[in-house]
Amino acid sequence: MVDVGDKVVTQRQAVAQGRITMTSDAVAAIAAGRVKKGDVLAVARVAGIMAAKKTSDLIPLCHPLPLSKVEIELDLDDSGVTATATAATAGQTGVEMEALTAVSVTLLTIYDMAKALDKRMTVGDIRLLSKIGGKSGDWHA
Repeated sequence: MVDVGDKVVTQRQAVAQGRITMTSDAVAAIAAGRVKKGDVLAVARVAGIMAAKKTSDLIPLCHPLPLSKVEIELDLDDSGVTATATAATAGQTGVEMEALTAVSVTLLTIYDMAKALDKRMTVGDIRLLSKIGGKSGDWHA
């Protein structure tokens, strides 16, 4: 693990995004709450938040961070769902991995809950959109 002990504590935030594509019938079933496993979007949102909190357990050499915010936004359209995760902390290292982990698990949860509707769903386009704070300053895609 990288030693961050000498770094200054600053407010840090990261935003990541990803997408799952699927048939319009699968999107309609999710939107209407007609998925046998339950409320897909609510469960996916909770899964993403939980995943962000467990990032250091999943990614080797990641620092455990006291997260002050994890927010998951889900946008449905005719061909799928776009997930955007925002993670924040006051700390000595950034929260990019927490935001990326949150988006990834959110999308995988959607896949798991809706796989009976569409086995050809595709998860992808996972990327960092922005990061704020720290020695290297702000960055935006």
